[in-house]
Amino acid sequence: MNFQAACNSYRNRFTKTPSNGSDGSVSHSAHWSRRKLLHSAPALAVGTSLPFWTRVAESISLANETKTSRSDKLRPKALILLWMHGGPSQLDTFDPHPDSAIGGPTRAIKTSVPDLQIADTLPQTAEVMHHATLIRSMVSKEGDHERATYNMKTGWRPDPTLIHPAIGSVLCHQSSSNLEIPKHVSILSSQWPSRGGYLGSQWDAFQLSDPKNPLPNLKSRVNDEQFQKRIADLEVLEKQFRRGRRSDLDANKTLHSISTQRAMQMMSSEQIQAFEIDREDRSTRDSFGDTPFGRGCLAAVRLVEQGVSCVEVELSGWDSHIENHTLQSGRCKILDAALHGLIKLLEARELLDSTVVVCGGEFGRTPKINVADGRDHWPNGFSTVLFGGPFRRGHVHGATTDELIESAKESASKPAQQKEITQLEGVSDPVRVEDLHATILHAFGIDPSVESITPIGRPMAWSKGNIIETLFT
Repeated sequence: MNFQAACNSYRNRFTKTPSNGSDGSVSHSAHWSRRKLLHSAPALAVGTSLPFWTRVAESISLANETKTSRSDKLRPKALILLWMHGGPSQLDTFDPHPDSAIGGPTRAIKTSVPDLQIADTLPQTAEVMHHATLIRSMVSKEGDHERATYNMKTGWRPDPTLIHPAIGSVLCHQSSSNLEIPKHVSILSSQWPSRGGYLGSQWDAFQLSDPKNPLPNLKSRVNDEQFQKRIADLEVLEKQFRRGRRSDLDANKTLHSISTQRAMQMMSSEQIQAFEIDREDRSTRDSFGDTPFGRGCLAAVRLVEQGVSCVEVELSGWDSHIENHTLQSGRCKILDAALHGLIKLLEARELLDSTVVVCGGEFGRTPKINVADGRDHWPNGFSTVLFGGPFRRGHVHGATTDELIESAKESASKPAQQKEITQLEGVSDPVRVEDLHATILHAFGIDPSVESITPIGRPMAWSKGNIIETLFT
């Protein structure tokens, strides 16, 4: 009997057919592991030789190792969050409805994906939509800016009893990289940057402004000899401070000594060059647009290239209660060049597969145009776009219809913070905020149902959402 025939014989005689669970999933409990096979080898060796079973066991082990290594290889390493603060209009960006009662003056244009159109405000972005996974059916129960921002960044609605960590903080907390610069960076953040929440302030995003400006306080104002003397004096004070106090006080409470050590390490690190976008050639810088947001997106690529786990770049100014089309078009002009440049450079540097880019805001804008030619807050059927990572490229999930205008009329008189989504009229295949978070965590190999313990001993899962399997390849 040759090796292949013996393998086929073994499979037919001794492996069970995987059974389907009640949810339609396949149970793999019936498959034999390498350990089970080795324990059973003497009994199974009847009619063949022991070396044969050794080779079978080695083949199974190799297959498992190969599967694991491929899984690790495909797992993304970084997240770039392009945060559109204020609530971009889905109708003026990624979900236009031209020539309809809700469409307004925005037209639709073709993209690099057949049969997919986006707004004419994003002509350069249209060229890279074959890299995108477009969700047109995001739904939320939060219509207030602060509450909705918290919801979108953490995957949880605000809770007075605790502060949840932002998704970037969770990813950094779960990563094992040892950088000399912060693993979590927020560029151009305004009111509500990403925070570590109950994980601790050490997981807050490191904030910086326009990357054209050098990072402040990274160079000593005295010579090296004086600087070292000050560090020695500081250590004397630290020892006095720690005397008679809990041994874990700094690690779990003040973070003073740890923060000082990290700052000193960062000051002398060559990795700090990742923030210096002037090291890029002129054509690369120009491709992102001469704007703070464009420079922030270029810095995001450099930081991810260095090993940073999460970079948030904010473009504010989307709150278009008046003159919606003019305001949204102006924001889109900035976003368009920067987003196109970001995706193209990630692709050119072979970072797109290992990076997930998320572009979106806290909610969308109402289908109904108000008396001031503006659009108000709309959490029921807005758009979020994913690029890269393990997600399906050129894929559109969900849809909205012109029927949304009826829901807009019904809720226009209610305060935004009191809106509750009781029905999903006009939205097909809705994706809740928590579902998006669970799906992104799953993409990074993090089980969203795993619980961590808060400082007060409360078990909290990373997410309570459902994984949207159709978003993956």
